[in-house]
Amino acid sequence: MTALNVTNRTLFHGDNLDFLRGINSESIDLIATDPPFNKNKDFHATPDSLARGAKFEDRWRWDKDVHLEWIDQIKDDWRPVYEVIEAARYGAGMQPGGGKKARKCDLDHTDCKGHPGDNMAAFLCWLGVRVIEMRRVLKPTGSLYLHIDHTAHAWVKTMCDAIFGRQHFQNEIVWYYSGGGASRSRWARKHDTLLFYTKSAKWTFNVEEVRAPHKWVDGQRRADGSERNPDGKLPDDVIELHGIMPWAKEKTDYPTQKPLALYERIIKASSNEGDVVLDPFCGCATTPVAAERLGRQWLGADIWQGAAEQVYDRMRRETDASMNWNDIVTVTRTPPERTDEGDEAVPTLTLKVQRPIEPWQRLPHARIREHLAEAQAQGEGIVCAGCGRVLEREFMELDHILPRNDGGDNWITNRILICRPCNGKKSADLTMTGLRNRNKRDKWMRDESLARIAETKAKDKAEQVRNEG
Repeated sequence: MTALNVTNRTLFHGDNLDFLRGINSESIDLIATDPPFNKNKDFHATPDSLARGAKFEDRWRWDKDVHLEWIDQIKDDWRPVYEVIEAARYGAGMQPGGGKKARKCDLDHTDCKGHPGDNMAAFLCWLGVRVIEMRRVLKPTGSLYLHIDHTAHAWVKTMCDAIFGRQHFQNEIVWYYSGGGASRSRWARKHDTLLFYTKSAKWTFNVEEVRAPHKWVDGQRRADGSERNPDGKLPDDVIELHGIMPWAKEKTDYPTQKPLALYERIIKASSNEGDVVLDPFCGCATTPVAAERLGRQWLGADIWQGAAEQVYDRMRRETDASMNWNDIVTVTRTPPERTDEGDEAVPTLTLKVQRPIEPWQRLPHARIREHLAEAQAQGEGIVCAGCGRVLEREFMELDHILPRNDGGDNWITNRILICRPCNGKKSADLTMTGLRNRNKRDKWMRDESLARIAETKAKDKAEQVRNEG
């Protein structure tokens, strides 16, 4: 674990990815957050409310919301996450009978223009790079509560399994809020879900702090004759709690405001006094207020212009009104600078980011592919460095020469183009020599000499690019 490099009661105004990337690794005890849900609609606060001006679009497009750098990072370091995103492109765009609304686009999704599956994949990519950073900043004993609803729940759950590991999924907590708005055409949708993950096999859970009231009549004995615990029963994974009532003191009319009691319950359970609680989507400040009331340190981030005023106002109304919160809360647009060793957000690697990073080390995948395609070209096709087949560019995929699991880096000097079947065999473990040996064993090798020449040409081209800067 490393020391936290952000002061308590800090609100970052801007893209939370910049803020997350600036926080030291393993310095946060709990993340409790309520991100967008990919509901494909816009949210607005009422003009005369405390949250006036608050609005955001919960719509996602590859061509508008996804950076190629994110795709590259996920492809390189979190391949299982990328496979979930690719699955969403097709699964979320399926029509009855097997037809696909989502059409095939190019390798970098630059022509995805609003298909349902592509939009779900864009949302997962956007959220995924942030969850990857959330995992990195959590202490080994830390926890994540990610608030979601039915719209993208299945895909987000699968993605988080890929990031945290299925073994670190602890609960799918149902927040049942009842109330009006019943449907005559289907079961009324009356719950959200909070996905509870831990960083490791050891975590904080204060069960005595979150006992729930018994439902039987006062004085009634259980079947075995034992008396009930006066503090309530052990909690289960369903929390029954009304949404925010119109007359509630905490109501701000922020479009997606959640009850303070819900987040106080989470913070009591999964942190201790003095621990650091982070909310990268703090919106109307519910998590900061809950953390402050419970004696925790807190950090928040939001892109909404009115986030700071919301924090000041709610702290005055719902914590200590005598304190000058405008001076106490640090509001900044400048991301923190990490003071740890700069570990990458990759759980299985010990590779460190080398500083400074040269321009040739920043080349995106698309540009690396262009260089290597030129080097490995033969006639109208490209030579696979794994099996020696000459294939069209569409069948060639970018991979590492030295596997990432052996410490290989992501730069062009460690890159190669191989065909899709070879890439499937090589995975993240085989060297190029190991791949060619397997191809010979499997009788997949077409021309080993040509394959080795292609690798040599790729390395020569990478060195040329490196020397040219």
